[in-house]
Amino acid sequence: MYMDKMIEEIRSYGLIPVIKIDDAEKAVPLAKALCDGGLPAAEVTFRTAAAKDAIAKMSAAFPDMLIGAGTVLTTAQVDEAVAAGAKFIVSPGLNPKVVRYCLDKEIPILPGCATPSDMEQAIELGLSVVKFFPAEANGGLKSIKAMSAPYTQLRFMPTGGVNEQNLGDYLAFPKIIACGGSFMVNDALIQAGDFAAITELTRKAVSIVMGFELAHVGVNANSSSEALAIANLLGTMFSFPVKEGNSSVFAGPVEVMKEPYRAANGHVAIRVNDLSRAMAYFTRKGFAFDPDTMKTNSKGQNVAIYFKDPIGGFSWHLVQK
Repeated sequence: MYMDKMIEEIRSYGLIPVIKIDDAEKAVPLAKALCDGGLPAAEVTFRTAAAKDAIAKMSAAFPDMLIGAGTVLTTAQVDEAVAAGAKFIVSPGLNPKVVRYCLDKEIPILPGCATPSDMEQAIELGLSVVKFFPAEANGGLKSIKAMSAPYTQLRFMPTGGVNEQNLGDYLAFPKIIACGGSFMVNDALIQAGDFAAITELTRKAVSIVMGFELAHVGVNANSSSEALAIANLLGTMFSFPVKEGNSSVFAGPVEVMKEPYRAANGHVAIRVNDLSRAMAYFTRKGFAFDPDTMKTNSKGQNVAIYFKDPIGGFSWHLVQK
């Protein structure tokens, strides 16, 4: 279904930059700054007269970028946004006329909701994901968790007051598909044309979304006895606890393989906040995974996968936190 497909695409980004732009000529360098920062997505708000042209310029310059229109209040604005290239619609409130118009035309829409009455209207209209707005002013994550109790079928995209400090907390709640935020694309930076700063702030935001951390390093040995000897030596040197398993011996954060495994030198494991989101991120950047290496847990959830190609003589893999 068109809505489900778009929701999963939005979820794969984790964060949608919410943009207010006064000069459409700044749209392309702004879009490039976001793409260079690792976040090729944007919600361009209809709070200014430049919104439609900005969407058109961004869409033409970066056709693979996920671009939506925000602060859409009327069906006429829906038409303008879609004609310009918007792939989804976001509104600050729930206007049944606008929602029905979008649904009839199979245009993905996330209306703003903040109260139980809003939520029930959304459910009645057949929606399963809504924008929670303004998020922080309406109690933030605490309120979303409270709303999730009676409205178990709903998921949320909180927007309004999302920043570097609370982004990770929001995304850690499973009912939240992504957040909308403007902290990396604030008005002052756009007006000043400081796109280098926007790129750097975007990189930092992506780092928060992904949560990359070194999990462990794997070193290849040629035999079980050699692996145990290496692990014991590392344990003695660094006071690492040593634990032997079936195929390897761990010495703290170092995994010593009992026989050569995958790449020439070993492997490196990187923890991520959300495995599917991290895989989408790297896929967009042109990296490939080896599907035969996907590991699942007892609940059938994917928890680890290797990249297809080694780097520096090591195989690299992602591990779900």
